[in-house]
Amino acid sequence: MSHPASVQRTRISLEAIEDDVVRLAGREYRAVLEVGSVNFGLQGEGQQETILASYAAFLNSLTFPVQILVRVLPIEIERYLADLERRARSDLPEPLAELARDHVAFLRRLARNRTLLERRFYLVVPADGEVTGGRRGWPFRQRSHGASLAQARRQLTARCEEVARQLGRCGLSARRLGSIELAQLYQACWCPELARVQRLRRDLSEYTALVVRASAGERRP
Repeated sequence: MSHPASVQRTRISLEAIEDDVVRLAGREYRAVLEVGSVNFGLQGEGQQETILASYAAFLNSLTFPVQILVRVLPIEIERYLADLERRARSDLPEPLAELARDHVAFLRRLARNRTLLERRFYLVVPADGEVTGGRRGWPFRQRSHGASLAQARRQLTARCEEVARQLGRCGLSARRLGSIELAQLYQACWCPELARVQRLRRDLSEYTALVVRASAGERRP
């Protein structure tokens, strides 16, 4: 069977997500941090130099590989606008309510003319393993002789806390994803169209079927 050159064939070696840890084939483990952003262009020259120096120090301090994932997504603006309109009606004093209504009208006009996008940033942190080679890919695959889940969980907790502390020096917030958020991220990356209409909201143990299935006849190497 021939496949178009534009279609990528890949395999996700995901075995389980438990206790905020991704378990991959070969006893490899990952944690994921969602990282905030800073408007670098609005900073003064001195502050920009401080941010760059702090970020360079963070990179130089790493003793393990990381993967940076950037997702560009359309903004779900209607939910935000509906909430803002509700607050303008009931919670805000009239001067602020008027500003809120003007803001809603401006964003609706803007959304009619262009697609509004947001960027989300993630840092994938691995547990230690003896690397034996392999091709890298989401979520940072590499062959290794893995540790136990308990060992990996302890190490990932320490590493995530240290990474968050170092990023805080750069003015960046960092929050570790929980189990359901990790599943949502995998679903959104693997099958974005389905993720928009079928969202994971329950405890993962309540799911008894695969969230994402390959299409009939589709081969996964």
